[in-house]
Amino acid sequence: MPTITLADGNNINFPNKVTGLQIAEKISKSLAKQAVVIGVDGQLKDLNYIIDKDCTVKIFTSKNEEGLETIRHDTAHILAMAVQELFPGTQVTIGPVIENGFYYDFARKEPFTEDDLKKIENRMKEIVDRDEVTKREVWERDKAIKHFKKKGEHYKAELIEGIPKGEEVSVYFHGEWHDLCRGPHLSSTGKIGKYFKLMKVSGAYWRGDSNNEMLQRIYGTSWASQKDLDVYLKRIEEAEKRDHRKLGKEMDLFHFREESPGSVFWHEKGWALFQKLINYMRDRQNAAGYKEVNTPEVLDRQLWEKSGHWEKYGENMYTSETPDEKVFAIKPMNCPGHIQVFNQGLKSYRDLPLRITEFGKVHRYEPSGALHGLLRVRAFTQDDAHIFCSEDQITNECLKVTNLILDIYKDLGFNNIILKYADRPKVRVGEDKVWDKAEASLLEAVKASKLDYSINKGEGAFYGPKIEFVLRDAIGRDWQCGTLQVDLNLPGRLDASYIDKDGTKKVPVMLHRALFGSLERFIGILIEHYAGKFPFWISPLQTVVIPISEDFEDYANKVSKEIKQAGMSSYVDLKKHNLNYKIRDHSLAKIPLLLICGKKEVDSNSVTIRRLDSNKQENMELNLFLKTFSALNKASSN
Repeated sequence: MPTITLADGNNINFPNKVTGLQIAEKISKSLAKQAVVIGVDGQLKDLNYIIDKDCTVKIFTSKNEEGLETIRHDTAHILAMAVQELFPGTQVTIGPVIENGFYYDFARKEPFTEDDLKKIENRMKEIVDRDEVTKREVWERDKAIKHFKKKGEHYKAELIEGIPKGEEVSVYFHGEWHDLCRGPHLSSTGKIGKYFKLMKVSGAYWRGDSNNEMLQRIYGTSWASQKDLDVYLKRIEEAEKRDHRKLGKEMDLFHFREESPGSVFWHEKGWALFQKLINYMRDRQNAAGYKEVNTPEVLDRQLWEKSGHWEKYGENMYTSETPDEKVFAIKPMNCPGHIQVFNQGLKSYRDLPLRITEFGKVHRYEPSGALHGLLRVRAFTQDDAHIFCSEDQITNECLKVTNLILDIYKDLGFNNIILKYADRPKVRVGEDKVWDKAEASLLEAVKASKLDYSINKGEGAFYGPKIEFVLRDAIGRDWQCGTLQVDLNLPGRLDASYIDKDGTKKVPVMLHRALFGSLERFIGILIEHYAGKFPFWISPLQTVVIPISEDFEDYANKVSKEIKQAGMSSYVDLKKHNLNYKIRDHSLAKIPLLLICGKKEVDSNSVTIRRLDSNKQENMELNLFLKTFSALNKASSN
């Protein structure tokens, strides 16, 4: 007679063994209709899973993350089922759930077309209508290998051969079609609903190894309702409009070349934006007591070995051997260099906390297939800082860093911030009592922010706990940017020390802090967040002055000069194009203000203002314009 403990702590007793669906029915008929999957002592199971002993049970619907992931998992199976019905001889490989959807990899000689995707999607809807019953079977390993080989599913047989002997091999049937799978799954194909869409086809190597065969990967998305699907598709459509690569070209900000993959060629306006962010950050850090330094980009291999980075990051580091047979590496991070700065001169407790910052260029090798505009590069600039402090200072410094990060994000237009807190992993360095203090300090900082946060149990770095700052942009996408990490390892490895109050030598705690993370990536995020329409104070080119004819060029130059003297950026467009052409051209480049100058403006010492995305024009006396917009040229006014 199993006793079932529910999520709310209540118990239900059953005289005999029971299924998840029966438990849901006992609670309520409406819950039973909505139930998708159950959790039994923390493990997800099918609704028809038989329970014969006491346990804790959670029932998940499509409104829960667990339920939605199950729907997506089933939809991936239905995709594979539809493909094999339409294209006999196609082999299926793997089909996992991913963020917002799923994919399935197929082995097929002929490439899938856009028309094929439509056919597949229609067949998937037919399979849903057929409402095929889903059932799970457990097979012997050898039987499963033999079966799939006989079917011509050699990739699937290879996967099973990789399963250790004695481990359970489960096969899920949807009607007659079946696949190797751990589950769980819905009770029938009709339970999935038709709130899915196939998105695209791309290439993918078998097992992610470029030495293996190239497969075809079909991506799809699946949701709990038509409304959710429509919202997502609208977001994708909006994201395409906001693509920073497209806008970067239209706005003349940057470009990439094959001669230096993953490295940015910044144009004048792009570099102006880059420098504006650095100057803004520099001012904020100076006010917060940081000391800016600069460390070499190339360092001897021995330092990287001593720090532990060679072992951990060696394969992603760019290295060079000199004629005297010494091996150097371009830095993938700034931490060891900052410790070298700290180590110069004897430090005492009176010097702590010592806050060192650097806009340091780093290089990390990324596979060419992973590169993605500004969002994934090989060469980037970190707004890196390291705070050397005592154990007693951890809490206060973490609070200061957290408040600084949140304030800066607010200035830049990000008001929806999510925090992720990660504590000690199983494999770690340092004493538990120090970890206790470090974790308590970080968690206190998280709670003091009064923001939503999640705990990633055991996901901290091996040297200390960490906070990740996740930004939610204008269309609801999440971007992990800033980090704050407590390091209990590296200072000791690189011989950092200070003299404490009692005269003893101690190893400082090191806080790793990044606000933007990567300047390049953050600019990519900014472009997409604002769709290129930056706040006035960070716009790389704030004004374009347009004389309506050659007669007014001198006045236009005068206006532009006074704008620059007032601390704003300006350019005079003297090209031989008509006014409407110039307005369209500069609007495409997302220039915030177009200032039109003609006889009226000359006579009244004024400018006619045309704002971005507005057809309205307003005339303003020049001195008033300079006073008004120079006041907007500050982050605090944003």
